[in-house]
Amino acid sequence: MTNATVERSLEIEERGFMDPSSVDNNGAVDPFYNTWTDYAMPSLGSVPRAVCICRLTHSSSARELRKLYPNHAVLLYEERDIKLLGFKAAVVQPLSRSHCVSSFHFVPNPRHNSELAGRLDDKEVKYGAYRVAWNGYNFLVYTVTYPTARNKKQQFYLLHDGPEQQAQALLMAAGSYTNDLHEEILVFDQGFWSKNHELWAEIQKANWDDVILKENFKNTIMKDVNGFFDSEKLYKSLSISWKRGLIMFGPPGNGKTIAMKAIMKECDAKRFSPLYVKSLDCCEGDEQAMQAVFNKARGMAPCVLVLEDLDSLINDRNRSFFLNQLDGLEGNDGLLVIASTNHIERLDQAITGRPSRFDRKYEFSDPDQEERALYARYWQRKLENKDVAFPDTLAEEIAAMTANFSFAYLKEAL
Repeated sequence: MTNATVERSLEIEERGFMDPSSVDNNGAVDPFYNTWTDYAMPSLGSVPRAVCICRLTHSSSARELRKLYPNHAVLLYEERDIKLLGFKAAVVQPLSRSHCVSSFHFVPNPRHNSELAGRLDDKEVKYGAYRVAWNGYNFLVYTVTYPTARNKKQQFYLLHDGPEQQAQALLMAAGSYTNDLHEEILVFDQGFWSKNHELWAEIQKANWDDVILKENFKNTIMKDVNGFFDSEKLYKSLSISWKRGLIMFGPPGNGKTIAMKAIMKECDAKRFSPLYVKSLDCCEGDEQAMQAVFNKARGMAPCVLVLEDLDSLINDRNRSFFLNQLDGLEGNDGLLVIASTNHIERLDQAITGRPSRFDRKYEFSDPDQEERALYARYWQRKLENKDVAFPDTLAEEIAAMTANFSFAYLKEAL
């Protein structure tokens, strides 16, 4: 079905909602709006909060919707797992624009790259009603926020004038789309996984050409990563668990982060999703955090689990949990764990000394004179059209004068 056909179908559906029985006292198309405003939005103290809590819940809202739409199947769903309103295969239109209630937030723009002070963000929709067309069928979606004893609750309702199986099929398709990554990286922080487009955009800037290392060293890393994902059949033919751990170590400023970004970019392009662990802090405890991290990785495998600054993530309190998950008693097939640390000496030998855990170790030490010369010539090429004098002899002089400089210090010197 083309978009034009879908939109025409929605127009026909809208006229169906315009009959007098579907119109409220104010002439609005949305018959559920008054129910929500009466019971979920206390109006200047005229409706006590306790009454609102008792009179409008997800179950009572479902009952009200069934009264208003007696021939419709009514399904409740959570947006956390099913972002139906953002489902690209469906056409979504507001049922009544005047009855969409949003809470706006001001988001400032960076001053250095925008003429506008900021933008208004209406991500928090308090009440919304939408018509949805998908796969030749029409649906209604309501999103309703109502108070609870301690906070507030947002609930989504999917309605369909037809068999419930068609509504379930839409939720399945939208849930599958939600589960996929769309120019995003999964990030674990504060006990939860979330999708991060900004990190994905950042790693797109990384390139192996920008990783200034000796070619043999760089090629070995690339071969190690690519070879792992190409070797599933070999591992299984030898009855070996298809997993690998790789750790990059050395003083800060010598290319570990840019190399890790280049690996993440390349793996993402090949559909081996990178999963990035920002923090293992979790209100439910370290054991639950470790379980959540590795459960997600196993579910996404083959994939790359990235643990940057491993020495800051693992401590005496959580080390045993980490080792249990790393050993993969539940099976870690297809899991490539890549970690980095500035202080490998702070890591327990149980982590770094056992081959089945991190069996590939790459030291990113301060660059020698050959690597410093490579780095100087790298900047020489970048400055070619910038009216900056940078003769070949200068690159060699810089390399000779900067012994014990990290790449980061060398960049500042240049």
